[in-house]
Amino acid sequence: MSVRRLAEASVQPASFAFNRANAAAAKQWIKKYPKGREQSAIIPLLMLAQDQEGWVTKAAIETISDMLDMPYIRGLEVATFYTQYQLNPVGTRAHIQVCGTTPCMLRGSEALMDVCRSKIHHDQFHTNDKGTLSWEEVECLGACVNAPMVMIFKDTFEDLTPERLAEIIDLYGDGKGASVTPGPQNGRTTSEPVGGLTTLKSEKAILKTTRDKEAKAATKAAQAAAPAVASVPSAPPAAAPAAPAPVMAAPAAKASPAPVAEAAPAKAVAKSEAKPAKPSLEDKNRPAGIDKPALVDDLKLISGVGPKIEGTLHSLGIFTFAQVASWKKAEREWVDGYLSFHGRIDRDDWVKQAKALAKGGVAEYIRVFGKKPV
Repeated sequence: MSVRRLAEASVQPASFAFNRANAAAAKQWIKKYPKGREQSAIIPLLMLAQDQEGWVTKAAIETISDMLDMPYIRGLEVATFYTQYQLNPVGTRAHIQVCGTTPCMLRGSEALMDVCRSKIHHDQFHTNDKGTLSWEEVECLGACVNAPMVMIFKDTFEDLTPERLAEIIDLYGDGKGASVTPGPQNGRTTSEPVGGLTTLKSEKAILKTTRDKEAKAATKAAQAAAPAVASVPSAPPAAAPAAPAPVMAAPAAKASPAPVAEAAPAKAVAKSEAKPAKPSLEDKNRPAGIDKPALVDDLKLISGVGPKIEGTLHSLGIFTFAQVASWKKAEREWVDGYLSFHGRIDRDDWVKQAKALAKGGVAEYIRVFGKKPV
């Protein structure tokens, strides 16, 4: 474990205070913990301070410790233990974390670190001459299948080459980091094969595969019933050689369980048939889609929307908060059924979240909900 120390006194600010939005968010975090256990909020509060200032200062640690009525040493223990906290000033425009874990190393992360050394500073945790860029090596950023990769603040950039990372660093250095799209940088979609999908290339193919599986399950259930019926012996012809009557009577008596054997598969078939199908893409209640705009909203800021759901929404032509905010009840029900969410869209109140984000971004979201988007 590395030794982590606070920055030199010469770079430490004299004081710290949360801005209005983060002060409200801090109060909400503290309320999440039972009375007498408010000190547990120190981890998210330190992250709020880092998001605001860019790094965790000594003044921030002490201010937060005072807020939680805990000794400074306890606050220092947390801040210096977790490597997610930057204890020294980082680049004001970008702090680049290069993953050096085995998959990324095998795919060329050392070359990415060389780019950082040449374009930012030879050593980690040092800013460039303008103070706008800094870098460090970390383990592990969790997208090994898309190695090598880096993280800049909270965005990941994957499938990198040294040339592409150099371009990204230049864009951030020029203050144009917002123009860089996070995720794979080689045209790959999420973690699909580099050459693109080889199966289930369309929604129709996916629906057909689902129906085929259901049909096979029903056929298998019906076939399971057949042996039970066939196993019931029938009476032999009257001309059969003399056989003791009791021997013939015993099998006949076992015929009665046959209907019971048929009942269980029938139930399985019924259950399969009862599974609701996705609503039609031609349904009149499907929300209107649009062509992909130049500026796409980060729909993942809506609680309940992850990368996969965002991709599905994009396939339906949903790219902006304003679109989600305009959904009426019938449109919400259509999307809910299409995503098989069972009422989750209304439970998570996507429309209210989207209205806040469309109106004023994260700041408005915090004002309405008292916390940052998860």
